Amino acid sequence: MTTRLDGDLLLRAYAAGIFPMADSADAAEIFWVNPDERGILPLDGFHVSRRLRRTVRAEPFEMRCDHDFAAVMRGCATPTEGRPKTWINETLIAAYSDLFRRGNAHTVEAWRDNELVGGLYGVTLGAVFFGESMFSRATDASKVALTHLVARLRLGGFALLDIQFVTPHLRRFGAVSIPRLRYRQLLAASLSASADWLARPLRGSEALAALL
Repeated sequence: MTTRLDGDLLLRAYAAGIFPMADSADAAEIFWVNPDERGILPLDGFHVSRRLRRTVRAEPFEMRCDHDFAAVMRGCATPTEGRPKTWINETLIAAYSDLFRRGNAHTVEAWRDNELVGGLYGVTLGAVFFGESMFSRATDASKVALTHLVARLRLGGFALLDIQFVTPHLRRFGAVSIPRLRYRQLLAASLSASADWLARPLRGSEALAALL
């Protein structure tokens, strides 16, 4: 465990296949996680239901990238009825904010009436996007953000979307668990490749076209 964390240490950890968490938002320390089974979301196997396609095409949200990183992290750190306990503490918020300033952390954000209603954040390194967390305050906001994320990663030439753990929710999008050794192999190959984070706005139809 440690109480000190910065961008340099985070990048070294991700490159080594591990990531940090805290026991709670009030915890003073963070610990490192290196699961036996790693969750990934294959970029060429992302599943979008017909209902979600209609929602993305209808553009119920204004989608922004990297507009308010701190607000997205705070949104992910806020307890909800379905998630009463969060693992994001102030040490993690400070460290990932450092990465954002360096250009290694990014957000996809859903806005409505100039209010942030959902989004996600993660870390980029080589051709890997390490997804960290997402939140939603409006119906389908995080699902639309995830769809836009995958579209951006495909358009930018990314090779690997690491989601850490597979949940029933993410499994519906095509997420799978793979053994640690296989993950390390994919990670090494993807870290040695290059990709570009696509920050420009995407219309819903353009995002869907990128997934076909």
